[in-house]
Amino acid sequence: MVPATQVILRWDLQNGVVVIPGSSNSDHMTENISLFDFSLTEEEMAEMSRLNRNEKHDWY
Repeated sequence: MVPATQVILRWDLQNGVVVIPGSSNSDHMTENISLFDFSLTEEEMAEMSRLNRNEKHDWY
């Protein structure tokens, strides 16, 4: 099973969004760079796009 964080990052990448994930946890870092061995289907992309609530969040 692919972690939710990877799915979200992959969705961003397939939408042309530049992502800069950060973590001090080595397991999370490995997950964060493991985005290029899978892709989301058109149906999965559309389903996730329907979740958009037009909100912007910045966490720094």
